[in-house]
Amino acid sequence: MDFSFTEEQQAVEKLAGEIFTDFCEPDKLKLLEQQRCWFDQGLWSALAEAGLLGLAIPEKYGGQGLGIIETCVLLERQGWAVAPVPLLDTLASGVLTLLAHAEEDVLADFLPAVAKGELVLSAALSETSSDDPRDTGVTAVKDGENWRLDGSKQLVGAGQHAARILVPARVDGQGQGLFLLDPAGSGVILGEQEATSGEIRSSLDLSGAVVDHRSALGPADGKAVADLVRFSLAGLCATEAGVVARAVRMTADYTSTREQFGKPVASFQAVAQRAADAFVDLEAIKLATWYAVSCLDRGEAADEALAVAKYWASEGGHSAVYACQHLHGGTGVDNDYPLHRYYLWSKQIELTLGGAEFHLASLGKMLAAG
Repeated sequence: MDFSFTEEQQAVEKLAGEIFTDFCEPDKLKLLEQQRCWFDQGLWSALAEAGLLGLAIPEKYGGQGLGIIETCVLLERQGWAVAPVPLLDTLASGVLTLLAHAEEDVLADFLPAVAKGELVLSAALSETSSDDPRDTGVTAVKDGENWRLDGSKQLVGAGQHAARILVPARVDGQGQGLFLLDPAGSGVILGEQEATSGEIRSSLDLSGAVVDHRSALGPADGKAVADLVRFSLAGLCATEAGVVARAVRMTADYTSTREQFGKPVASFQAVAQRAADAFVDLEAIKLATWYAVSCLDRGEAADEALAVAKYWASEGGHSAVYACQHLHGGTGVDNDYPLHRYYLWSKQIELTLGGAEFHLASLGKMLAAG
């Protein structure tokens, strides 16, 4: 298949790369980390002004009217820069899911503000006892026209900044529903958690939290939850493709200039072979990711492709960034050298929404079921 980008997609890639380069130089990232500030408001505003937060949002809501491919191009560039902004949560998990399942009045309420950079969305996908976000511990009970949610979630991205959080919940006698929760509402307690990457996330405890009837996204048949997981997996894999690509590039540059015994270490056979293995892992991540994203873009069944993509993002990503860190020697674990951020981001992505073993087992079940 031809995964080359159109001129429009190349323009998105170029523009995003320029903005991230301007805002994400290592000293700036180090300062934000020292301030425990994961959300760079200046960068967020610049992305909004450039129209990048509205890539998939229809023009009638102030967006560009594009789609998931362009969204994942943006996320791949974010991974390259390890840029501290909640793009995955707001655009892949949030906007794409709302477009697929929310009513017109809900879209009109939220999407224009997202496009302007005035509103952040998030999704509560991480469970305390399961790698599968569809195995949710949150329950939803009908209360007149509204719903009441009980249970807990962990590691909610940008929870402290989000105006709404998408929460999967079990609905007795019906299945799984998806609810658009106001985190400032009654019955909601947000706690602070720090993820592997250093990102500040939120725990979410719900005790009779009220969600109005407009914020129940579709029937409780599990379809909205399944799409939320699909879009989130695609976005994660695209981000990991960028993370690993930058780590491999940094390693190629470093080993080409670092000398031992009067020669660049890249000229040594063992180093060249290790770097080549990392490059092969990167290419597998990219191929599997863009195939899965293209399936979603065409409206085709994508669960098997997403399982393959997340397997490679987890297994191949782990192998590649570990090799990159090893080939840097002691420099690779120095917090004053930028490579450590790529290792930590990759490790977080590896385990988010299930690691390699989980997705390999899921793929096996799908193949066995025919």
